[in-house]
Amino acid sequence: MNARLALLSAVAPGVPESEVFRLALEHVVGELDALGATIHLRGPTAALRLVSSVGLPSALTQSWETIDQESPRVPARALHHDDGLWAPLMSTDAQGPWASTEDIAWPGTGLVALPLSGGGRNIAALTVLTGEGGEPTPRQWDFLRAVVAWIEERMAQAPPPAGPSRAGHNGERLWQALQEVKVGSWDWNIETDELILDQAALELYIINPAEFNGKMEGWMRDMHPDDLAPTFAAAQRAIRDHSPYEIEYRVRRADGTYRWLQTRARVIYDSKGRPRHMRGVVWESKEGSARDALGRALRYMSDGFLAVDDDWRITFANLEAEHTLDCSEKELLGRLLWDVPALRRIPDLESHCRQAAAKERTSGFDLRMPDTGRCYHLRLVPGADGRTLYLTDVTDRRRMEEEREAAERAASERAAHITELTTALAKATTSRDVVDAVAWRVLPPFDATGLLVQAVEGDRLRNVGAFGYPEEFLEAVDGHVRRPNEPPWSTILSGTPLFVSSVHEMTAYGPELSHLAALAKKQAWAFLPLTASGRTFGVNVLSFDRPRRLTDEERTLLNTITALVAQALERARLYDAEHTRSRELQRSLLPRDLPDDPACTAAARYLPAGQGMDVGGDWYDIIPLSGGQVALVVGDVMGHGLPEAATMGRLRTAVHTLADLELPPDEIMGHLNDIVGGMGEESYVTCLYALYDSTTQVCSIARAGHPPPALVHPDGTVHFPQLGSDPPLGAANPPFETVDLKVPEGSLLVLYTDGLVESANRDVDQGMADLAQVLRTAHEEGLDADLERLCDAVEAELIPADSQAADDAAFLIARLHALDDERMASWPLPKDPKAASQARQHVREQLSAWGLENLTPTTELLASELVGNVVRHAKGPVRLRLLRAGELICEVFDGSLTMPRIRRATENDEGGRGLQLVTALSQRWGARYTSTGKCIWTEQPLLGPDGQGGPPDGLDPLLLLNTEEFQEDLDELSLDGRDLEQH
Repeated sequence: MNARLALLSAVAPGVPESEVFRLALEHVVGELDALGATIHLRGPTAALRLVSSVGLPSALTQSWETIDQESPRVPARALHHDDGLWAPLMSTDAQGPWASTEDIAWPGTGLVALPLSGGGRNIAALTVLTGEGGEPTPRQWDFLRAVVAWIEERMAQAPPPAGPSRAGHNGERLWQALQEVKVGSWDWNIETDELILDQAALELYIINPAEFNGKMEGWMRDMHPDDLAPTFAAAQRAIRDHSPYEIEYRVRRADGTYRWLQTRARVIYDSKGRPRHMRGVVWESKEGSARDALGRALRYMSDGFLAVDDDWRITFANLEAEHTLDCSEKELLGRLLWDVPALRRIPDLESHCRQAAAKERTSGFDLRMPDTGRCYHLRLVPGADGRTLYLTDVTDRRRMEEEREAAERAASERAAHITELTTALAKATTSRDVVDAVAWRVLPPFDATGLLVQAVEGDRLRNVGAFGYPEEFLEAVDGHVRRPNEPPWSTILSGTPLFVSSVHEMTAYGPELSHLAALAKKQAWAFLPLTASGRTFGVNVLSFDRPRRLTDEERTLLNTITALVAQALERARLYDAEHTRSRELQRSLLPRDLPDDPACTAAARYLPAGQGMDVGGDWYDIIPLSGGQVALVVGDVMGHGLPEAATMGRLRTAVHTLADLELPPDEIMGHLNDIVGGMGEESYVTCLYALYDSTTQVCSIARAGHPPPALVHPDGTVHFPQLGSDPPLGAANPPFETVDLKVPEGSLLVLYTDGLVESANRDVDQGMADLAQVLRTAHEEGLDADLERLCDAVEAELIPADSQAADDAAFLIARLHALDDERMASWPLPKDPKAASQARQHVREQLSAWGLENLTPTTELLASELVGNVVRHAKGPVRLRLLRAGELICEVFDGSLTMPRIRRATENDEGGRGLQLVTALSQRWGARYTSTGKCIWTEQPLLGPDGQGGPPDGLDPLLLLNTEEFQEDLDELSLDGRDLEQH
């Protein structure tokens, strides 16, 4: 089922129509990625009236406030098309609806509309302004029809206006009412839609009488949205059945609140039986005002108060009832009593209520809320038109009655709990295991509600574990300094237990302790020393949420239990210390922070195996390279232990070294294969290496025994590329297969180890399918916009916090970015002395276009030096390329495979200083092989140390003279075939 339809189906019956319309429109706009949507309701005459809209400002919907049912506009036409209709916005079909909007250019591609039926005819129209998606797909049409069916169902279930009920007015009573209240008269011309109101009616109906336009929409604008449909329906019945029109509804006051009005009218027909006018009177409902006052008094009662009708549907709920049932008034009204979520799980509630009501007298029974555990007495009082129910919290009263019985049961259960505790402590590995064993097996037999275990560190107490305390209390006591007179330190220093049976006794040890007691929300404590090997190293504190004086038997039993806990905790702390050191070593071998690279943004996680497992060898890495390239790596050294972690560190260093040589992925995997092969037969390593080029949007991937990456396209589709199945490193026979993928801008590349997708309960294929589903769902919910949140979602779904993973896992999520054409420039150069001059000219023009004039002198010298050396020492073809990424990159390509090497030139050498000049002028430089030769590149920061573009600090100013002043000299040198390196 569509997720949005599932959400709508979860809406309880009895929701007001305005809320039904709002929910439907919001989900329709979201599902179709539309610009906006409206609902028009059919009025008593030939007019559709706008009752709800989403996404469209009032300035644009003003001309749609009222639409003739026979007009060519799309909402009106939808009434005659049961299957719905589609009208492109720019076609003649769609011009009609928007023709009355003066000089407003509407966005979107078209309009889709469907009718809503009720009472055997079409009564409303749902209209959607579509965005770039255009005409709905068949699946979207099915979704729209399902939403229409849901609206029709909920409209039929919507409650009528909750005005005060009356047995009827006779003439005398009506005359008396007219004398007591302000009465206005009105005349509605049904044929022209004109509405005439006298001064009293204007004051009752309209917020500002000066703004009334004399039309029905002016009256309709101030009516409560939930009352529109019932009011229209009553008018339709009066016109159709030739009956009086009488109804009660709410209108908005100037302060935004609503008041109840009652109106009575009759329809005037012409000689042919056609309705011409509806004339009537309107007055404020005094009974409605009295009912509101009574409602306010009931609403703030200390007990929960509910009113239900004869069908057991809730018609009123006060604040205490809302709090008790954990539902708002809007969620409660109109709902069956036993369909309220908080009451739904109370067994036999309906039968108990009906049995109590059958007695026709006040009766009641106890019930317990499953969610809160609170006990309430439900008192049911019958009435003329329903029943009232009172909910009184009797938890404390019932608890005192049950305590005696509970104490007897607790004594018999303690022995079983102690046996279980001994077994659990023997199996406990970590401090957390020990604390959990005590919390689950010691607290229940003693009716304790809190546990705090603290250990001594210097002159402070540090929390080891806790249960049943607020977070603010734990923060307050963690690191508590040494105060010998306070109960925790007194217990540790003396080595004897201390029992405090009330808050009053606690404050006797120090007035400041009353604050901690209030913060902990406890009223009695047992402070028990933790002693092992003759040394007291901490305190075990049990607490109770009521005053509690332990018996001698209970105190002796707690002392015995604490001795067992101390031994187990001392052993667990030694394990924790060793395990922590191993974890810190493993984490120190992983990247502390991922690099900030223009080619990709990324987030990653390393998830260690469950408790009891040693460290593993999973790793990930991002390595920025030259020319807008970046390498993404993930690997897994099989096994657990310090040797595997050390192997991982060696391989990660090797990958960095090989990547800096800018070798292709298959060659890097070949070198890693040789390294692992030299480690011995016991080494088993899987690895995946991806090289992404942001200038071409091509990602080259090679792997060795590793799961394929997941590629998430911008539209949310997830794809696992088909890669070569090379064996793990150390067992493979090069060459490795490389696969090139064209990656759209903004795609996500997800690299992971097998620990993320494989477990004892899930094979790799199922794990990859689960990963794909998580990524798709995250895209639909918008979580993939934040990679950190996306990592959290992947971790929560594939490795839940409460599971014990048998293997560690690492995964890396990278959003790949393309370097667009506006930030790249490339030119072919001739292999002759003119090349350097042309290169300088291209640099000047391009940097001026980019607004980087401050970098022009440096870049000209770099380009001139590189091009000059290529022309002299290499072979063609020659090409110059500038990239504006995180830095300014200058690249010179040629057809030679000879790599430049920097050397130290003596005073008598004529050459050899060119690369020294390049080193001085650039942030860094290097060279890499290409498919046709090689590329020499330099990088310069776009901003200097002072925040302005410019050359590096400490550079000789003579090297950066204004090149425009001696440009002709440089060009003449180039024409003479001379190289700057020679001069």
